[in-house]
Amino acid sequence: MAYHVLWPAMRWPGNREIEEQSVGDSKATFYERYEDVSAQDWSDCDAVISVKDIPKQYREQMTNCRIFVTPKVGFDNIDGQTWGGLGVPVCNVPDYGTQEVADHAIALMMSLMKGITFHTRELKKDPRALWRPALSPFGKRLSVSTFGVVGVGRIGTATILRAKAFGMDVVMYDPYRENGAELALGIRRVHSLQELFSQSDVVSLHLPLSKETEKIINAQVLAASKPNLILINTARGPIIDIDALYDALKADQLMAVGLDVLPEEPANPEHPLIKAWAADEEWIDHRLLLTPHSAFFTPESLYDMRYKGGELAVEYLGGGRLQNCVNDQWLTTPK
Repeated sequence: MAYHVLWPAMRWPGNREIEEQSVGDSKATFYERYEDVSAQDWSDCDAVISVKDIPKQYREQMTNCRIFVTPKVGFDNIDGQTWGGLGVPVCNVPDYGTQEVADHAIALMMSLMKGITFHTRELKKDPRALWRPALSPFGKRLSVSTFGVVGVGRIGTATILRAKAFGMDVVMYDPYRENGAELALGIRRVHSLQELFSQSDVVSLHLPLSKETEKIINAQVLAASKPNLILINTARGPIIDIDALYDALKADQLMAVGLDVLPEEPANPEHPLIKAWAADEEWIDHRLLLTPHSAFFTPESLYDMRYKGGELAVEYLGGGRLQNCVNDQWLTTPK
C-alpha cells in the first residue's frame, strides 16, 4: 500500500532522490516553506517529516497524519505532548550522526590538548621565532588524564570508547543510566556534576536539552572544576549558562573550552564571550574553539538523516513498527 509522506519545509538543496528512495512506492511531497503547502497536502498526508514543529494553524488541517518524524537527534523544539494528545507519535532519528559527533568531541579535545590550532596560529605570526614546541599551555599526556562524560546515551558511549582508546581514565555522570552501566563500559561513575568536574581534566557534554538540563552547567558546577579543566560541548548550547562560562574562563576556573553549539545560533557577536573571542582579547586568546554546529556533518551522516526519516515513517505506516518514539508518555491511542 502506498502512503503520502510530506516534507513541508525541506532544508537541503538539490534533488530529492534520497527521500524518494526512502519511501519506496509511497508518494513523497516536498515544499520549501510551510506557507506554500497546499491545504490538500496538509489534509492528505499520512506522515510529516520536519526538523521544526508544525505551526498550529497547519497542524489542525492534518486530520489524516499518523506519525511525525523529526530527522535529527534533538526533539526539544517539537511539542510532543500536543502531538501525543492527537494520537500522533513523534519519532526522531538518533543514529544518523553518532560517530561524527563523538569524533568531533574528541577532535576539539585533541586540538586543544595537542595545541593544533594554537601552534598553527602562533606560527603564522612568526614561523621562525615561534617555532617553539613547548609553547602551548594545554598539553598533557592523554593516558594520565581523566575524561569526564555527562550523558551516556549513544553519542556519550561512542565518545567514551574513543577516550578509552587513548588510555584515558573515564568517569561518567548520568543519573538516568541503570546501575552497572559503568561496569559494562569499564569506566567509573560519580553521582554529582561537582564531583565529576572536580576530578576531570576534560569534561564532554552529551545530554539532551530539556527544562531540567537547561543551564545545568552553571556557576556552581564550573566553580568546582579541577585546575586547568577543558570543557567540550557538542550537545545543545543552552545546557551551559554562557554568562557563567564567560565568568569562569575570565576567572581562570577553566583552562579552555571547545564549543560546537551555543545558546543562540548563529553566534551573537554582542555577547561578551563571543566579543572577547572575536577580538582576540589576550585573556581568552587560544582558550575558546568554536565550530558552527557542524559536529554532525559528513556526507554519510547527511544521507542517513535524509533516508532514515522517510524509512522510519513508512515502516510504521505499513507494518506498525514504531521506532524511536519520544512522546510515548503523552501518546493516546495512535491513529
